[in-house]
Amino acid sequence: MTVEHTNLEGCYVISPKIIKDSRGYFFERFNAQTFQKLTGKSVNFVQDNQSFSKKGVIRGLHYQEGAFAQAKLVSVIQGAVLDVCVDLRVASKTFGKHFSIRIDDNNKKQLFVPKGFAHGFSVLSEQAIFSYKCDCYYNKASERGIIYNDPSLGINWQTPESERIISEKDLQLPTFQTVFT
Repeated sequence: MTVEHTNLEGCYVISPKIIKDSRGYFFERFNAQTFQKLTGKSVNFVQDNQSFSKKGVIRGLHYQEGAFAQAKLVSVIQGAVLDVCVDLRVASKTFGKHFSIRIDDNNKKQLFVPKGFAHGFSVLSEQAIFSYKCDCYYNKASERGIIYNDPSLGINWQTPESERIISEKDLQLPTFQTVFT
């Protein structure tokens, strides 16, 4: 496993060592000891989530606040997504900045999204199965979000506007400026 730092402090791209042979492939998706050694962070994942989405679906930008804030380790089981996270830590040097990466079932990359970040993804393939580990249990009362197309964030979702499929709930999310002013 290799760990690459992103432009956002504490946010990492994780690439597994994939062992291939005539039968197929094998790789270790997560190893707590290796993760801690390479990042200096100890994380205890307590919940695994999975979603299925069609091409054009954009989910996000979601986060939980307070005691229920979640760090996530996200990956794609099938298909391809553009994965996006936004630094919401007011004291951070990269507050309000975002990072995006293509994650798919070929590159098998994962993104570690620390607490204090909003997260979302756009489905680039015909369909995608998306998986993520969380270090805190979901709490509906702590659920928050920011509208995916906030102009102050300038996120290129790599999905034409005419093909975007967004839930009514996500379309009602506030702007970044509304939340942080």
